Amino acid sequence: MNKFMRAYTLTLFFLVFLFAISACAQEVDEEREWVPEDTEFYEPVPPVIEAQPAFLEPPSDAIILFDGTDFSNWKMLNGDEDVEWTIEDGVMTVTPGSGDIVTRDNFGTVQLYVEWRAPAEIEGDGQGRGNSGVFLQRRYEVQVLDSYENETYVNGMAGSIYKQYVPLANPASPPGEWNTYNIIYEAPEFNENDELVTPAYFTVIWNGVLVQNRVEVKGNTVYIGLPEYSAHGDDGIRLQDHGDLVSFRNIWVRELDNSPVWGDNLPWPEY
Repeated sequence: MNKFMRAYTLTLFFLVFLFAISACAQEVDEEREWVPEDTEFYEPVPPVIEAQPAFLEPPSDAIILFDGTDFSNWKMLNGDEDVEWTIEDGVMTVTPGSGDIVTRDNFGTVQLYVEWRAPAEIEGDGQGRGNSGVFLQRRYEVQVLDSYENETYVNGMAGSIYKQYVPLANPASPPGEWNTYNIIYEAPEFNENDELVTPAYFTVIWNGVLVQNRVEVKGNTVYIGLPEYSAHGDDGIRLQDHGDLVSFRNIWVRELDNSPVWGDNLPWPEY
């Protein structure tokens, strides 16, 4: 065998070896057993700032989801018609262990306004303190958590897109005081083959402070593993029972994709 053939054979063997190693690594990653800590991180920590909740009354085109009187616009996530949470003095509160609730109507691209409050009496710490969540289309969560002097993984604190994006700041109200979320949510789009065409986006204003600036959602906000998309249409707005006495009031939504000037269909002049 001449030198050229020997070098060619060695190179070919090396490439086959690399391919085999790469294939094995990919197979190991696909079979990996994820644990929650794999997708949690603690730095950098958003700056703590002082801010006042930006209380808003619903505009004339808003759909009122909760006005403090009843659960007529809600049902249990498991399908039960009767909501097992409580209402007192115009405030709904999670009944721990009862399950999540979801709107009866489905929505796409929206502005969603929510006022929420962690319990005044501090119990637990980290994720075990005033934990709930606001899910758009049942799948994509803006975390609700008592984040006032409460250390946890920063992509799981209040104002985070759960386990995907850390809030730009921490303007949390003290326990027992109200917080406001003003959320702009752009729904994802899928083609006829159920392939993702356009991802979802979140903009979140927490207590009047911009904490998420049109961030691109990577898929379902999952507790364990990596996010991924699965095709869906309009779906409900979901509030989470995470075992804590979190309260909500004054919830309303505006359907942005119903506006005649939403999107890219404007009659732009030619230049």
